[in-house]
Amino acid sequence: MRKREQYKHLLNLTANFMMLAMEAAMFAYTWYIIYYPTLAKANRPWHRGNWAVIGIYALIMYFFTRTFGGYRIGYLRITDVCLSQILSIFCANVVGYLQVCLVANDYMPVHPMIMLTFTEYLVILPGVYLVRFVYTRLYPPKKMIVIYGEHSPDDLIQKINSRKDKYNVCATASVYLGYEELYTRILEYEAVVLCDLPTSMRNPILKFCFDQNKRTYITPKISDIILTGTEAIHLFDSPLMLSRNHGLTIEQRFIKRAMDIVLSLVAIVISSPVLLLIGLCIKLYDKGPVFYTQERLTRGGEVFQIIKFRSMRMDSERDGAQLARKDDDRITPVGRIIRQTHFDELPQIFNILKGEMSFVGPRPERESIAREYEAVIPEFSFRLKVKAGLTGYAQIYGKYNTTPYDKLKLDLTYIENYSFWMDLKLMLMTFKIIFQKENTEGIDKKQRTAVK
Repeated sequence: MRKREQYKHLLNLTANFMMLAMEAAMFAYTWYIIYYPTLAKANRPWHRGNWAVIGIYALIMYFFTRTFGGYRIGYLRITDVCLSQILSIFCANVVGYLQVCLVANDYMPVHPMIMLTFTEYLVILPGVYLVRFVYTRLYPPKKMIVIYGEHSPDDLIQKINSRKDKYNVCATASVYLGYEELYTRILEYEAVVLCDLPTSMRNPILKFCFDQNKRTYITPKISDIILTGTEAIHLFDSPLMLSRNHGLTIEQRFIKRAMDIVLSLVAIVISSPVLLLIGLCIKLYDKGPVFYTQERLTRGGEVFQIIKFRSMRMDSERDGAQLARKDDDRITPVGRIIRQTHFDELPQIFNILKGEMSFVGPRPERESIAREYEAVIPEFSFRLKVKAGLTGYAQIYGKYNTTPYDKLKLDLTYIENYSFWMDLKLMLMTFKIIFQKENTEGIDKKQRTAVK
């Protein structure tokens, strides 16, 4: 099994290369059979650029598929991989059609690209299922042991068990059993999960697993995530790690703000028909206000008025501030639809244009709820080192009901590893989560906030 393990990534890489090659070949066929003859008749000398056009299409397809996660066949759920492939092919072919029009310097027939899109779906999606089938047969779920500290690992085990196609938690052990007993047990399993262990007790186990070539999964602490954003200093013969701890640099903030202004203006123009339609539906349903404003926190703890489409009854908070729960009866029929599609958030484009928010960043919390979280997790205010965002790392990789501690870890991961390309990727990934219902799942009925 261990010898076979080293070929896992090679299998994935080979499958991905073959899929990309097939997509490029199908586009090449469409180009040579349909589009190029049209250009030739018009005496446009593009015969020398044929391979360039096909190569650019392949790069576009690679970019979107990689961004949406379509190449992570052995990592994501099969439904996630298929959704990623569907979105990637659609986006790549939209851009590919624009590329064809630019080459022709004229509008070209769109139906060949539509046919290409459906043909790619018919070829690629069954291919994904086939590769996944082979992958799961060659690499069955790993047998794992969870080592935990003072807190119960049940919540983490429940999450891991939701992916039985990849993981198989066979045993748990308390770190207080002692190192000798733990090392003996670790040798019986293929992988180890270190769940919320004190750093002083975690490090010897981590080093033992490293020595024994045992795959190790670790739930990071806040300090671990801060370390991921450090800069290596090599001025001496002793390595140093520098953590600046001030959020984004002035250059990063300038680029981010410029992108926010441009994209918010474009988004307002493009989404204006949708904004008007949603506003009309809300008004016709109960004659109440279309918009809902609320005080939220952004960078440095500054308070601003967030704008959303109203998705609940007008008296939804007569008992005080509280998050939406599962099957919440306060949500109106119109509200249920726009919440599932995240369209209730669209008016926040105006908050972005005003500079109160950014397209990407930690989701803004209400001050009263944030104070409750900070009473339990003092580090929760670390999220305020950057502007609040319409979408963010925690929204893409978490859920509406993700616990504040996990949300903090996800948002800190974004802050410490920020880049322009990360913002671009997260904005594209936002389209994917619109189709994933679990991302809008509310908190339990007995909860008022996301604290469990």
